[in-house]
Amino acid sequence: MTKQKFKIKGMHCASCALNIAKKIKELGGVETAEVSYSTEQALVNFDSEKITGQKVIETVNSLGYKAFFDTDGGDGGNSNGFAVDPVCGMRIDKKNAISKTFDGRTRYFCSEKCLETFESPEKELKTMKRRVAVALSGVLFIAALRVFATLTLAAGVTLITWAPIPFLPWFTWGYWLFILTTPIQFIGGWTFYKGAYRAIKNRIMNMDFLISMGTLTAWAFSSVVLFFPGLLPIKEKDVYFEVSAVIIAFVLLGKFMEDYVKKKSSAAIRKLLDLKPKTARVEREGKAIEISAEEIMTGEIVIVRPGEQIPADGVIIEGESEINEAMITGESLPVAKKAGDKVIGATVNQTGSFRFKATKVGSETALMQIVKMVEEAQSSSAPIQKLADKASAYFVPAVIAAALLSFFIWWLIVGNLTAAILAFVAVLIISCPCALGIATPTALMVGVGRGAEAGILIRSGEYLERIEKINTMVFDKTGTITRGQPELTDILAFENDQKEIFKIASSLEQNSEHPLSKAMLKKAKKENIELYKLKDFKAIAGKGLKGILILDNGEETQAHLGNKSLMRDLGLDLSPHIEDIGKLENQGKTVMILVVQNKIKAVLAMADVIKEEAGDVFRDLESAGIETWMLTGDNQKTAEAIARQAGIKNIMAEILPGQKLDKIRELQSAGKKVAMVGDGINDAPALAQSDVGIAIGSGSDIAKETGGIILVKNDLRDAAISIKLGRLTMKKIRQNLFWAFAYNAAAIPLAAFGLLNPVIAAAAMALSSLTVVVNSALLKKAKI
Repeated sequence: MTKQKFKIKGMHCASCALNIAKKIKELGGVETAEVSYSTEQALVNFDSEKITGQKVIETVNSLGYKAFFDTDGGDGGNSNGFAVDPVCGMRIDKKNAISKTFDGRTRYFCSEKCLETFESPEKELKTMKRRVAVALSGVLFIAALRVFATLTLAAGVTLITWAPIPFLPWFTWGYWLFILTTPIQFIGGWTFYKGAYRAIKNRIMNMDFLISMGTLTAWAFSSVVLFFPGLLPIKEKDVYFEVSAVIIAFVLLGKFMEDYVKKKSSAAIRKLLDLKPKTARVEREGKAIEISAEEIMTGEIVIVRPGEQIPADGVIIEGESEINEAMITGESLPVAKKAGDKVIGATVNQTGSFRFKATKVGSETALMQIVKMVEEAQSSSAPIQKLADKASAYFVPAVIAAALLSFFIWWLIVGNLTAAILAFVAVLIISCPCALGIATPTALMVGVGRGAEAGILIRSGEYLERIEKINTMVFDKTGTITRGQPELTDILAFENDQKEIFKIASSLEQNSEHPLSKAMLKKAKKENIELYKLKDFKAIAGKGLKGILILDNGEETQAHLGNKSLMRDLGLDLSPHIEDIGKLENQGKTVMILVVQNKIKAVLAMADVIKEEAGDVFRDLESAGIETWMLTGDNQKTAEAIARQAGIKNIMAEILPGQKLDKIRELQSAGKKVAMVGDGINDAPALAQSDVGIAIGSGSDIAKETGGIILVKNDLRDAAISIKLGRLTMKKIRQNLFWAFAYNAAAIPLAAFGLLNPVIAAAAMALSSLTVVVNSALLKKAKI
C-alpha cells in the first residue's frame, strides 16, 4: 500500500471535497481517500500494483479540478538531490529543474509546460479578487443608475424604477438590466457553470449545481419576459436580472472572504516553513561553497559558523559549540555540542564553529517531518464529520426536491408564477450545504494549527475528538513525571561545609561510569568545582566506591562513598544518622554516605526529581475532572514518595514494561476513557492500547513516536493543554454544526413560503459559511 498526498485546486466548498473523495474511492485499488476543502489536500491510500498516483490525478482533473502530486512533506525533494515534478510526477535532478517558490515551498518542474500548468490555478485564485470587484462594481453601478433614473423622473410617477428613461423613451429598464447583468452572469459566474457542467457529466450534485440552477432560472425567466412579452402572464416590472447578478456577486464575495480567513487560519504551516534555512556552506571537491539548503545531499560535510542556522540534520565530526534548539525542543537554554553529537536542522548555532555530516536533508529533516505531520492532521477527518458528510450526501437532492415542490405549489395551486420562480430560486440558493460541510474541517484545521504553534503535534483530527472524552490519564514516571536523570538533592554535612563535602564526593566519583556519578560530575562542572586528584580508585559492586584523594596541600586521604551495606563492611556505626537516612529513603531518594579516614562525614541523597510543573499539571487535571495515575517499576515506597510530591492520587508500582499494556486494559475494562502519557519508545504498547497515546519526545526522532499526540517541548503542562485544546475544538465543531443545521432548518421553509427574497438568501448563504470560518478562527485567540 502507498500513502500519497495530493494538492487539489479549484474546490468551491466542502461538497466538492466529498464528491472528489467519492470518485477516488471508486477507483480499483484505493483503500481510503480523505479530501480536505480547508487545506486543499487529499490523502489517498492505494495499492501501487493496481493503480498509480497519475490515475488519481486524472480522475480529479476529469471532475473539473486541478490535482498535483504533493510529495515528501510538500517540498518535493529527497536525500539524493532529486525532486518530484508535482504535475507529471517525474523524478528530476534539482540542478537541471526549473524551480519556483509557492507559499513558502520550493517546487521543481521538468518543463515550462508543467510550471504553467501548476501556476494556472494559483493565478486563477489571484484573479478571483478581480472577479469579485467586477461583480460588485456592476451591482453597485446598477444601483447608482436606478438612483439617477429616479432623480430624472417627474415626481409622483408610479413604479418609477420601471418607467422609460426620459432621454431614451424606447429603452426600458429591462434592457438596461439585461446589458449590465449578463456579463456579471456569465463572466462572474463562469466557474459555477463550468463546475455544474462537470457535476452533471459525472452524475454528482454540488454547490455549483445549486447556484447555477438558481441564477440561470432567474436570468432565463427574466429574458423570456423581456424579449417575448405576452408569452408569460408577467409584466416587465417582474424581471429579476438583478437578483441573479447580486447572488453571483454575494457568493463570490463570500468565497473570497472565506478564503482570506482560511489562509489566515492556516498560518501554522507557514510559520514552520519560515524556519527553514535558505543557504548552506558545504565542502565539495576540497572547497567550501555556498549553495541553497535544499541542494544538500546526504553524507555531505556542512560547515556552520556562529549565528548561522543549521541547514540539515546530522552529526558533528569536528568542533564544538552551543546550539539554541528551542524551536524544536522548547528548551530555552542552549545545548553544548561536540564531536559525535547530533544536530537538528533549522536550530541556531550560537558560539563556536563546527563541521557536521548531513544525515537527513530536505523533507527528511525533523522540521519537515513536523510540517508533514501537521499537514496530514489538518487534512484528516474526525468521526463527528461523518454526521455532516452523511447529511450533505442526501442534502442536495432533498433541496432540489423542495425547490421543485415550492415552485409547483406556488404556480399550480396559488397561481402566481413570479412567486413560484422566486421561491424556487430562493430555496436553491439558501440551501447550499457549504456551512454544514466546512463546520468540522475548518475547526480541525485551526485546532491542529494552534497545537502545532504550542509544540503539540496532533497526528489526526480523530485524536482531538478522542481526547475530549478522556476521563483518566496514566503517566509513566521516569522521563515523564520526573526529569529522567538523577540529581543531587540533599547534603547533610556532619563535618566541614557542604561545598567541601560536595568537592570530596565529586572527586571520588570522577573515574566512575555509574549514572549517579555522572550526575554528580555534571553538577560539579556546572558549578566550576576544581576536583582533587584521585588515585587507587576502586568500584565496589553493589555497594559504592573508594579511593585516595590528593588534597590541595599535597596530603593524601582515603575516602569511601556508598550505601549502608558498605558502611557495615567498614564496621562503622550508623545509629547516630539512621533517622536522617530513613527520612531521605522515605522520600524515594538514593542515599550515599561519605566516609573520610574511616569517619562518617556526610550523607548525600540523589533522586530523579519531578519536573517543576508536575504539581500544577496534576492539580489542573483533577480540577478538570480527570483521574490521574502513575505507572512505575519502582517499589511501592519510592512510588508513593514521588506521587506525594507530584500530587498524584493513584499509583501502579513495581510494574514491568510488559505489564503496562495490561494495566491500561484493566482501566479501559472498567469503562474509563484512558490517555497514556509516556516517552513514546519503551511505552509503545501502552500508548498504542490507550484511547489516546500522548508521547513526550523531542529532537530529530520526533516524527517516529508512537503517540497520536506528541509533546515536542517535553513540557508536562502540554498534556493538560492538549485536553483543553481537544475540548475547545470539539466545542467549536458542535457550535458550527448547530448553526449550520439551524440555519438550513429555518431558512428553507422561509424561502419555500416566499418570505425570503433570493438576494437576501444569497447574502445569508455567504454569511453562514463565513460565520463558520470566523467562529473556527476564534480558536486562535482562545486561552489554552
